Order: sequence, then C-alpha cells, then structure tokens
Amino acid sequence: MKTLIIYTSQTGFTKKYAEWLADRMGGDLLDLKEAQKNKPAFFEVYDAICYGGWAMAGNLVKVKWFLDKAVNWKGKRLALFCVGGSPNDNPDVDVFLQNALSEEQKKYMKMFYCQGGFNYDKMKAPSKLAMKMFVSALRNKKDATEKEKVMAEKMASSYDISDIKYIEPIVSYLEGKEE
Repeated sequence: MKTLIIYTSQTGFTKKYAEWLADRMGGDLLDLKEAQKNKPAFFEVYDAICYGGWAMAGNLVKVKWFLDKAVNWKGKRLALFCVGGSPNDNPDVDVFLQNALSEEQKKYMKMFYCQGGFNYDKMKAPSKLAMKMFVSALRNKKDATEKEKVMAEKMASSYDISDIKYIEPIVSYLEGKEE
C-alpha cells in the first residue's frame, strides 16, 4: 500500500507525529506547502492519504485544501489527524472529533486526535498572544471548574505530552484493519 502523509506544523508536534506515521507506514511525507504545488496526477499513485494539522480554537488548521481535494480521492483510504495540547482522554476531544467533519465527509474519511503539547518558544506571535489571553481568561474566571483551573496552569508554560502510541489507530485505519 502506497501512503502519503501531508502535514502542517507550527511548533513541531504535528511534524513529529507525521514523521512517526510515515516511518511506521513506509510512506511518503510532504509538508502542506509542498503538497499544494503538486498537480492532481501526483496523488493518483497513493492508496492512502493522511493529512495532519494542529488544533486552534477548536478547529483543524489549514484543513480546507485537503477537504477540497479529498472529494476527488473517495476511492482511497483517507484520514486526518489533529494534534493539540489537550490529553486524548479529555471529553472535549470527543466533541471536536464528532464535529470536525460533515456527515458526508465521514462516509469516506476518518478523523483522529493526537495529544501533543505547547511550545511557546516556537509559536508565532499571534498564536502565542491568543494562548496567553486564553490562559489569563481561564485564570481570572470567577466560577472556574477544577478542570479549567488545571488546564490554565498546564497551558501557562510549554510542555510535551506526545507519544508514538497515538498513531496506532491511524495506522490501523490506513491499513484497512479498522473502519
């Protein structure tokens, strides 16, 4: 099975997962900017195509290009993965996964989540500012839940909770072992 992993990464977590996936699948790896330069014929040789991006404000960043192309790739195994700072077992992750794709898109592709972390040193200024504002708002919230307080403290500084084990469901799906 010929597999292509396309990714965009701001701070390195998504790139790490994309590299792990490409290595595990024996697949090709392309940064989104490189993938966008290719003509449709380039993608015809692949049996499976996976897009990875990072989460921002409850959305998968720069996913539009992939979703637009995926309509023409319905005969392939198609997957998306999102890397974010929340742990995989956070209930908000399930809500995100349920809402990330339309019902039509869910018929021919599957979405996954991989916990990553935050690296403020590598974040672009607008993202860093948005995160600092979010953390400040959480910390100052009068009726903050215990979960929100813990999240605010965790997100106040850089951390890495990524783990290669989170690619296994993606690998199983791309290999056709899971629907």
